Amino acid sequence: MSEIAYTKEEIILSLHAITDFIRFGASLFKKAGLYYGHGNATAIDEAAYLVLHTLNLEPDTHSLYFSSQLTKNEKLAVASILFRRAKEKIPAAYLTHEAWFCGLPFYVDERVLVPRSPICELIQNHFEPWVEPEKVERILDLCTGSGCIAIACASYFPHAEVDAADISEDALDVALQNIEQHQMVDQVNIVQSDLFSNLKGQQYHIIVSNPPYVDAQDMSTLPTEYHAEPELGLAAGEDGLDLVIPMLEQAAEHLYPEGILIVEVGNSEYALQERYPDIPFYWLEFEHGGHGVFLLTREQLEQYFGGA
Repeated sequence: MSEIAYTKEEIILSLHAITDFIRFGASLFKKAGLYYGHGNATAIDEAAYLVLHTLNLEPDTHSLYFSSQLTKNEKLAVASILFRRAKEKIPAAYLTHEAWFCGLPFYVDERVLVPRSPICELIQNHFEPWVEPEKVERILDLCTGSGCIAIACASYFPHAEVDAADISEDALDVALQNIEQHQMVDQVNIVQSDLFSNLKGQQYHIIVSNPPYVDAQDMSTLPTEYHAEPELGLAAGEDGLDLVIPMLEQAAEHLYPEGILIVEVGNSEYALQERYPDIPFYWLEFEHGGHGVFLLTREQLEQYFGGA
């Protein structure tokens, strides 16, 4: 990246309105060669999010207000966060300590991945038609990270008990903070567990997981922004299946007879299908984009991997 030839003082003199700073930020980001994969798709979207957040405005603030003039202190604050994003190339969510998932805000920092899973769409649809929502009493979010999937499940299944499990103490600290923020301590339980190791005897109607699934080749070519995230939450061995395979082998005993397993494996879906060509993985489709998420029933898991 070529040297950024602007000072905060120059910005204060030349930029005035919210629109000015969004435009400036987008130009700055393009010059820096940033990558957008953590919630925003373009430089304009990223700049708009950071500017509005810094001004304590909602992400959906009407453009009518974009002509508003900033104070000197506001200009300094906005300029600082735009420069940080351009120079440090860390995800915007780590700068704001905020990410949105299923319409809900979550605290995030470098201890957890930034929420971005297409599983949100399944939660919003109450996992229909694969379950009867009113009969779902227990849900497990395996490899919970920030707790976003577990908390979203609890929001859409208010009568269900949800377990949020992860091997990382750091991640569980963040998950607990989010559980408390959303006032769900009576509904969502955190469990430190290496996959199912500390869930002996527990069964669920839905097990949902967005585990580490990035293979060695993809890890070596990830953009800088992704390397700011914890490797523990991304890397999963040579073929990306280090966690998925034991999950498949153990899941049946943790599902009720009518239970389902839903797992996101991203690009590792091809390695998974090659490894298990006879298993009828049901690859889910998403209206709003996303791929590499499969569904299996307990019956299928018992058939191919043995069961309870």
